[in-house]
Amino acid sequence: MIPVTPADLAQRIAAQRRQGSTLVVGITGSVAVGKTTLARQIADAVGQTVEILSTDGFLKPNAMLEAEGLMLRKGFPESYNAAALAAAIAGLKSGPVTVPAYSHATYDVDPAAARTISGADVVLVEGLGLAPDPSGHRLPLDLLLYIDADEDDIIAWFLARFMALWAAAATDAASFYARFRHMSEAEARAFALNVWTGINRPNWQDHIARALPVADVVVKKAGDHSLMLVR
Repeated sequence: MIPVTPADLAQRIAAQRRQGSTLVVGITGSVAVGKTTLARQIADAVGQTVEILSTDGFLKPNAMLEAEGLMLRKGFPESYNAAALAAAIAGLKSGPVTVPAYSHATYDVDPAAARTISGADVVLVEGLGLAPDPSGHRLPLDLLLYIDADEDDIIAWFLARFMALWAAAATDAASFYARFRHMSEAEARAFALNVWTGINRPNWQDHIARALPVADVVVKKAGDHSLMLVR
């Protein structure tokens, strides 16, 4: 393994683009591993016209997840509109694509935040839902980047994010996390750890990690957020 920076990754990605075409790059890894942050860092450094598309927007709306009994499976493959995600990724090569968006504050798809992507040199598709399915079928990505990390570090990042949203909900009654404000800080932290253990860890191990052996680029993220290039 060798040290690598987001700028190094951006250079590698830019070198893969063919003139006149849109390069579609997937960025995946566990919940809370830093997919969104790395996508933004790469976009800032790539030196071309870049759009970032989050797969969170392709989650089924909460009302549908509740009707299907999937609220506790959010982030698992069955919680996504997989056909719409595949169609959007394929469409990025040929013309304008309108993509949905997601609000982490409301914990739901936000129809008002949908946007259209057109004419980008590079589109970074970050999030879950990018791993091959059990039959090995893969989405039409030009490159797939997987962010790996030790579980203890991922847990620390997940807890930090959960607690930040929990704290912000103290002054935002519309936040999904307002429902947890009756908990003490210690209770909220314990609840978040249970969410990791019962939901996010199984999803990571059983589904998300299927992308690791097939990824074109694998980086290992350390507790201090530094990156090492695995392959």
